[in-house]
Amino acid sequence: MQAQKLPARRGLAWIQEGFGLWKKNPALMTMLSFGYLLSIVLISVVPLVGQPAATLLMPALSLGVLNGARAIARGDKGGPDLLFSGFRQQVPALVTVGGIYLVGSLVALFSTALGDGGTLLAAMTGQEVEAEKLANTDGLLLAILIGTLISTPVMMAYWFAPMLVSWHGIAAPRAMIYSLLACMLNWKPFLLYSLGLLVVAGILPGLVVGILGLLSPTLAALASVPLPLIMVPIVFASFYPNVRDIFGEPPATAPQAGDVKGNG
Repeated sequence: MQAQKLPARRGLAWIQEGFGLWKKNPALMTMLSFGYLLSIVLISVVPLVGQPAATLLMPALSLGVLNGARAIARGDKGGPDLLFSGFRQQVPALVTVGGIYLVGSLVALFSTALGDGGTLLAAMTGQEVEAEKLANTDGLLLAILIGTLISTPVMMAYWFAPMLVSWHGIAAPRAMIYSLLACMLNWKPFLLYSLGLLVVAGILPGLVVGILGLLSPTLAALASVPLPLIMVPIVFASFYPNVRDIFGEPPATAPQAGDVKGNG
């Protein structure tokens, strides 16, 4: 499996092309995006097992969003059932991806204790920590830095892995290695992509709501409702262009269950 090295400007193009995919079928892209988020939330609230179960199932659910974006790009018809299309094949391998990601995330989380003695860890695991105590904790910035340094390669290894498993039939550990290497190879477009998403999905909507708030609090309240309904699906839709650019157009038919290969 060969990853393409792309110029930095492609990072901004992914956002533009994500907007184009959303425009082609805003209803489907919105349903898939918020259906994914709602599914993760509903699974997570199950006592004891909810949060780890959500992480294990996250690759299959995210694949449903990618399958929907791929269908829109190809002009195929699709419906709500696409959200769960990731559960039709390679489920054990996808769960394995989720399991590796879960372990890596836990390592990153617990490693923050090396910086501040465990205060940030306590806050992030649901324990009551006063905001003032958290803000005044010695080593808080170091804890955040440690967690970021460890979690970043974990996220990079996860980014393409569900697609590589399901669309290309690559075994989970190898898929995560390929994903990590592809992200490292394309760090420049991903840097611009991240900055672009910050501006388009974070800063600009905040400015719009803030300006409208100066004119009328009612207008600001009204604008704060539709903006996420537009921006969140565009962000999700932008995932497909970077997958396609780096690993090529996916095959028309994905490998069937049981056909996972050990090489690329």
